[in-house]
Amino acid sequence: MNSGDTAWVLVASALVMFMTPGLALFYGGMVRAKNILGTLMQSVFALGLVSVLWVLIGYTLAFGPDKGHLIGGLDYVGFMGVGQGINPDLAATIPHQAFAVFQMMFAVITPALITGAFAERMKFSGYIAFTALWLVLVYSPLAHWVWAPGGWIRELGALDFAGGTVVHINAGVAALAAAVVIGKRTGFGRDVFVPHNLPLTILGTGMLWFGWFGFNAGSALAANGLAASAFLATNLGAAGGACGWALMDAMKARKSTTLGVASGAVAGLVGITPAAGFVGPLPAVVIGLAAGVVCAWAVGLKFRVGYDDSLDVVGVHMFGGIVGALLTGVFADLAVNDAGADGLLAGGGLALLGKQLIAVVSTLTFSLCVTYLILKFVDATIGLRVAEEEELSGLDLSQHSEASYIFSENGNGSHVSKPVASAPSPLVVPQGGEA
Repeated sequence: MNSGDTAWVLVASALVMFMTPGLALFYGGMVRAKNILGTLMQSVFALGLVSVLWVLIGYTLAFGPDKGHLIGGLDYVGFMGVGQGINPDLAATIPHQAFAVFQMMFAVITPALITGAFAERMKFSGYIAFTALWLVLVYSPLAHWVWAPGGWIRELGALDFAGGTVVHINAGVAALAAAVVIGKRTGFGRDVFVPHNLPLTILGTGMLWFGWFGFNAGSALAANGLAASAFLATNLGAAGGACGWALMDAMKARKSTTLGVASGAVAGLVGITPAAGFVGPLPAVVIGLAAGVVCAWAVGLKFRVGYDDSLDVVGVHMFGGIVGALLTGVFADLAVNDAGADGLLAGGGLALLGKQLIAVVSTLTFSLCVTYLILKFVDATIGLRVAEEEELSGLDLSQHSEASYIFSENGNGSHVSKPVASAPSPLVVPQGGEA
């Protein structure tokens, strides 16, 4: 056991945990004022719900001993056998518990990402049921396929350093299913939905960028040169994404928006995630730039196709994850990580790119189909969507009996809270919010 590696993985776990409240603020600033608490709650509650479920059943399904290359066995139910010693099959120099906690934080944020697609209209009880079922039936099996010893995508040789398929493509395509099944917000396509507090979104962006160093560099599972390389690639991917989206904004409207730059940074982080431990600095910039450009284009699909992805989870996470996974097959280099493979430009030919494509298509198909079935089941039993009058009054009041902003009358602060719905901006309506 290496104390330095253990310390780094524990710090990285805390950084990944910090991303979930960062995501809450990132999403919360983009919704209307009457829905901010409901939006924050969906991310913050995931920290509680998923942490418990991960210990009870999620971890063993994801990282338990392989059963048929598809799922983990039940050896670690309730964290039985997940102790302070090393499990050399999972991590060579850190306690098994440290590895399990690190993976817990990935499991927490992934279903939280999906919430941006159905923001402002989902029942809290339906959200709880959906999240619990999705963690067990979608996230855990897919994590086993990609990361666990014996998982079929890992055995195939496809590369995913920190979650391009498991986290981002998975959450993005699940978000597409959710947006279609739950339906459009009242007034979508007719009313203008303007972010009510962009400074919160920028703060959330900074928290996500900061935490993402743990997300990616922590996936080296050691305090070593690979972690340093992944750390650098992560920053460059985010930087490239911010520049790419700003460029697209400028080309469309001759102005770059703060929301666009924030969204671009997250898109770049999404794109670099699967490649972070396999590529050098210049490919990291290219991947981030490509993700920023592609995602800025992809967020407009919801208007052309007709689905209501409230905060652009599909446009950023699904498309950004696909860009990153495929470009890993182009830029991966054994000189960066000898546990990887050479991509197209490193002399490896099309072999790795083909494996990456199989992993992408498999993730899209599995997650879309199973998520759709989960959504239909929850809708038929508990219900997914709030009533129209509850949607109009806002999730803060209808689901949580609270208001995020208190406006004092006569200076005594004793009146009833009055959340304010956003009105169309008289100046500029930002284009393309992230999720």
